[in-house]
Amino acid sequence: MLAFPSQMSDDERRFELLADLGAMIAREVELDELLASFAERVARAVGADRASLWLIDGASGELRARVADQVDPDDLRLPVGRGIAGHVARTGEAVALADVTADPRWSRDFDERTGYRTRSMLCAPVEGGGGRRGVIQVLNKPGGFSARDQVFVAALAEQIGRALEYTSLRGDRERPGVAVRGRFNHVVGRSPAMQAVYDVIVSAAQTDATVLLHGETGTGKGLFARAIHVNSERRDAPFVHVDCTTLPANLVESELFGHERGAFTGADARVIGKVEAAAGGTLFLDELGEIPLELQGKLLRWVQERRFERVGGRETIDSDVRLVAATNRDLAAMVKAGGFRSDLYFRVRVVEIELPPLRARGDGDILGLAEHFVGVYCRRHRKAASTFSDAARAALCAHPWPGNVRELEHAIERAIVLGRGLVIDDRALGLDRDLVPAADGATAEGVVLPHDLSLDDIERRYATAAVERAGGNQSAAARTLGISRNKLARLLRG
Repeated sequence: MLAFPSQMSDDERRFELLADLGAMIAREVELDELLASFAERVARAVGADRASLWLIDGASGELRARVADQVDPDDLRLPVGRGIAGHVARTGEAVALADVTADPRWSRDFDERTGYRTRSMLCAPVEGGGGRRGVIQVLNKPGGFSARDQVFVAALAEQIGRALEYTSLRGDRERPGVAVRGRFNHVVGRSPAMQAVYDVIVSAAQTDATVLLHGETGTGKGLFARAIHVNSERRDAPFVHVDCTTLPANLVESELFGHERGAFTGADARVIGKVEAAAGGTLFLDELGEIPLELQGKLLRWVQERRFERVGGRETIDSDVRLVAATNRDLAAMVKAGGFRSDLYFRVRVVEIELPPLRARGDGDILGLAEHFVGVYCRRHRKAASTFSDAARAALCAHPWPGNVRELEHAIERAIVLGRGLVIDDRALGLDRDLVPAADGATAEGVVLPHDLSLDDIERRYATAAVERAGGNQSAAARTLGISRNKLARLLRG
């Protein structure tokens, strides 16, 4: 959590808060932590005792000071219209009170329950995206709230309303409130399968333990790797992402550990590697299973000791870096087949997190993600807000989503870009019915996906079908699948 230096003036504190607001909400931070950090900084900037951001829950219509699902509802919820904050949420009227007890709208409920004594209050509505989203509430400033305080809090509320449009809390344009779609900012999903993932993410983020994320292509492994980083004490240090599928085999060591001048032909200067670049922060090795077997030993040494040498160098360098790795491959099977070192495998799976495929997350998550992407791409492509027809909703829920969240995102963007009206029908989604799994190995026109296929076989058939649909153009097929051309070539080879 960021803190203000004591020597900063009030104006400097307020400017810094406004400047930092975008960065605060751009990360995959746990939403409760985001709100708590925001509240503390607002209170300091205004010189008040406390501050809170109450959000209108679009589903229940209540004001919520936190967004976690497992909370005491009596402590953290407030009906719109009740109390000063409820009045502001209902009317959109800002309120400044030097003595709350003299106002008939004041409710003592929270003070009596918590033992806190509220004396003065400043409240401003948060508007955004065509609807009211919540209320900023600031309490107990010595000497009372000035007109300047009121102007600042109103400006801050306006900024927050705009900022919420770029988070997963973005609400429905046709009604007030925000959409509480998940526990982390930018991560959408409230199914039991995702709640279990969130619990492990939070626990892992509080430590420096090495984490292995396992899941099919398109399940959001990179998003969760960043969530681990930004919810850890390393959040202000670098997060360095290495896509192992794009590393040429002869340059993997140099990319990871750097090289000295003259280490090889063309090495005309010292270059630091990804490990050094991540100093103090997190190194994310995406698709770890693609690292060549002959180089896994050098990676193992670093994983064990956090020490390495640059290529061509003699100096041993210590590194303070947290490792998060991800793979869509069965590393245990690769170990048995001799394609992955067993000692490295056991070193990287200290905490193993299995990310569920989209088809296992239920209709609620599928539709929640679809609505989230509609908002994202309507804004990006300057389109009017769109809704789904009943047929489109049914098609979204019936599709097997072999490409997972990434495939869903591309389907929604295509529908937004090519759509002509405000309603997205099932035809606009362009879902490939040939990819529906065939029962008991029965054949169907197009791709055949029997239930007993391994994940590798499914991916190879899906990749082959994508290349065929692209007329043999592998670059176009890779763009459609949202993967690199190197990754596509690997899938085709099986």
